[in-house]
Amino acid sequence: MKPLSLLIEILIILGVIIKNIEAERHNKKQKGRNVTTQVSVNEVKQFLSHILERRKLLKVIYQRENALVKRKIQRKLRIKGIQNKDLSKRNKNYLRRQAKKNFTDEGDQLFKTGIKILQQSKSQKQKAEAYVFFAKAADMGNLKAMEKMADALLFGNFGMQNITAAIQLYESLAKEGSYKAQNALGFLSSYGIGMEYNQAKALIYYTFGSAGGSMMSQMILGYRYLSGINVLQNCEVALNHYKKVADYIADKLEKSESIPVEKVRLTERPENLSSNSEILDWDIYQYYKFLAERGDVQIQVSLGQLHLIGRKGLDQDYDGNAIGLHGLGLLYFYGKGVPVNYAEALKYFQKAAEKGWPNAQFQLGFMYYSGSGVWKDYKLAFKYFYLASQSGQPLAIYYLAEMYATGTGVLRSCRTAVELYKGVCELGHWAEKFLTAYFAYKDGDIDSSLVQYALLAEMGYEVAQSNSAFILESKKVKILEKDKMYPMALLLWNRAAIQGNAFARVKIGDYHYYGYGTKKDYQTAATHYSIAADKYHSAQAMFNLAYMYEHGLGIAKDIHLARRLYDMAAQTSPDAQIPVFFALMKLETVHLLQDILFFNLTMLWKWVKLDNALGPSWDLFVIGLIVAVLIFLLRNHYW
Repeated sequence: MKPLSLLIEILIILGVIIKNIEAERHNKKQKGRNVTTQVSVNEVKQFLSHILERRKLLKVIYQRENALVKRKIQRKLRIKGIQNKDLSKRNKNYLRRQAKKNFTDEGDQLFKTGIKILQQSKSQKQKAEAYVFFAKAADMGNLKAMEKMADALLFGNFGMQNITAAIQLYESLAKEGSYKAQNALGFLSSYGIGMEYNQAKALIYYTFGSAGGSMMSQMILGYRYLSGINVLQNCEVALNHYKKVADYIADKLEKSESIPVEKVRLTERPENLSSNSEILDWDIYQYYKFLAERGDVQIQVSLGQLHLIGRKGLDQDYDGNAIGLHGLGLLYFYGKGVPVNYAEALKYFQKAAEKGWPNAQFQLGFMYYSGSGVWKDYKLAFKYFYLASQSGQPLAIYYLAEMYATGTGVLRSCRTAVELYKGVCELGHWAEKFLTAYFAYKDGDIDSSLVQYALLAEMGYEVAQSNSAFILESKKVKILEKDKMYPMALLLWNRAAIQGNAFARVKIGDYHYYGYGTKKDYQTAATHYSIAADKYHSAQAMFNLAYMYEHGLGIAKDIHLARRLYDMAAQTSPDAQIPVFFALMKLETVHLLQDILFFNLTMLWKWVKLDNALGPSWDLFVIGLIVAVLIFLLRNHYW
């Protein structure tokens, strides 16, 4: 057997090429650019077939080795006159197990080495080196390494995106019982990416994935049962799925100090996307403050001292010691350096909570919830959990969900519990894909960005749903057929709108108004514009609705209501003032012309319509005329 040289060589080359990433980015917009320039489809297929066939060939090798061993043993037994079949069988099984163990141990060690490099890596080159070890481990049949390689092919790590190859590897892994592969195949089936669009099959994959332990599959099923996506809406089933994930996340939050990931909306203005300062350029003080809030005692003391003496540009602030008060409470609560003293802990937590410190509010809630040093009082526990949750304290949100789910100290509400659990679940490590998806989008790797956003959208992230829809409607995606993009985008806009995204609600109206991904339906468009205007006070929706009332599109024509909506749009958003000005000028001019024609030429113009006289674009002609008159008046005014 030859070693897996193809992929290793490819990844080593990629590691060298990473040094010139900046130069290569300028060439990404060239026509016909393919991310598999360095890694051809044929080479990747060879790698996959090599891995898949290797395991089959190993069985042949084992059989040959066992046959040789068996003949040797039988020869020795014949010489000694011993015919012991049981002994032969035991020796055979032992050798088989030993060979398999040695092979497995080597693969495990290679995988662990790759993971260690990946965790310590600070550059793309180091990350590429980690995947060299994953490739070697995958070649030896290590399932976790094969999962890593399949993910790299799916998400486009190091420009390796190859959906077909990823699917082949995932299908092989699924047969081995990989829950990650089950989840990935469910995701691809649900979007029809590289596979047949089949929601029923996706549901089966997700079910097997969740049964195997996939937190992503649990979260996806929770969202589907909450929203009734291809299943009957069932809050209790959704609660069961979300709780399992929330329990997992809460346990992680209590042990780690991970920084929340910023979720950038691609629908924001382009100038806001030209810099990544809103993601990574953390102000040092805010970063220290965050660590202090998470319980870092040393940072708490340092910040308290800085505020006490007013150093490092900080104002002298004797009341800033809420951080220190909370830190002292933690010391007494856990007995670090001092004996455990719940009374002292309670005192310091109360003082810090009075100053609005969310972590202290949570600690108070937890003491009353668990009865640590105080009598259990669920009403007080709910009070402090609620106060802390308003500042986004994740564990406070988790315990509020627990209370609503069980009806402890509060009237049970499945819906409220699910929504709270969902908020906790969205803090999972998978949210890191928001960063990689965003930078892939900025670098022009649209397909890689879409796949990552789409997976997060499937998990119920509203921001990812709107970002995926935004990318799809740009029609720059190559991994989906063009005729599927608008319908899929409409589906995603709809999911985002249900979760409270006003912009998405307006987009649904636009899609029905223009017939994007669906039939033209002015009445449905007007319904969505009305929701966005009434519920979210969207200036864009008000303007669009006013236009429809002005022309009687899908709703009864009502000039007075059109005027009112135009005015409301201008009052709601300064950006709408200029469009509203021209719209009202046009409306008033047309109305004036109609009055003149009605009173002076009633009989003559009775059968004449503006459309026949000026053509279907007469309103644009009127706007142009108004603009010309305004320019003329302004020039004369300054002269």
